[in-house]
Amino acid sequence: MSEIILGKNQYGKAENRVVRIYRDAPRHEIHDINVSTCLRGDFSAAHLTGDQADVLPTDTQKQTAYAYAKEKGLLSIEDYGLALARHFVGDVGPVEAARIEIDEYAWERAVVDGNEHNYTWIRKGQEVRTAAVTVDGDGEWVVGGLKDLIILKSTGSEFAGFLEDKYTILEPTHDRVMATSLIAQWRFTTTDVDWNTVYGGIKQHLVKQFAVVQSLALQQTLYEMGKAVLTAYPQIAEVRLSAPNKHHFVYDLSPFGLENNKEVFHADDRPYGLIQATVTRDDAPAPGPAWDLQQGWLA
Repeated sequence: MSEIILGKNQYGKAENRVVRIYRDAPRHEIHDINVSTCLRGDFSAAHLTGDQADVLPTDTQKQTAYAYAKEKGLLSIEDYGLALARHFVGDVGPVEAARIEIDEYAWERAVVDGNEHNYTWIRKGQEVRTAAVTVDGDGEWVVGGLKDLIILKSTGSEFAGFLEDKYTILEPTHDRVMATSLIAQWRFTTTDVDWNTVYGGIKQHLVKQFAVVQSLALQQTLYEMGKAVLTAYPQIAEVRLSAPNKHHFVYDLSPFGLENNKEVFHADDRPYGLIQATVTRDDAPAPGPAWDLQQGWLA
């Protein structure tokens, strides 16, 4: 009979909704995040015998997340995540590694009588900015990113020359709508980064490549996106991209005696092609635990 043992394990407080408002000037600033904490170490006693002596309560992790929004500030999610992770590893004895995952929701100022209001905002409906910070005794890893960036272009996309078999009915096209809800993540090789400036620049590169590449496949566009980011930012080792192909099919208007010259479409949300790619440097340092998820299972 084989022996039953405890495998990899971790625990934390998921999805703490923290809003930090800076009110030290007439023009207030807002930062709105969803932060999840995760601690790793030797917590076998808690699993095997129920001994909680080494377990920092998840409620304490929650309280720390809120306190640090005041104590350490929340001007960039990467710096805030690093501060939290360093605290858990450096100040809590049993903790050997900490993983902090953060989503940031953007707000824009309300415009009143032609002027931006000092303390009223409207939630922006574009992408969600993300960060994942891991700290352990061997180092620190930061993965920046974004998700839910919905982007579409009405031409400049093709799909032809593909492999066919007896089940293939798809017609090749040299002029189609291309749309996706992009997830992009990029791994830094340093923590000495102007996080907010770099984030804005990366987003611009991603959008530009989506727009200007005459795409023969969504795969080609993803590669050019990642290549542009790595070319512009030497402190980034790799870019991971995930793009569901949000299909738009030309709608048949012939029953109504109408010609449809690729002007009216049916947006079909499922099923969808899911295209994913990693673009990296050939000399990229090893990722360590940078991609080990908090809300997911350990590899």
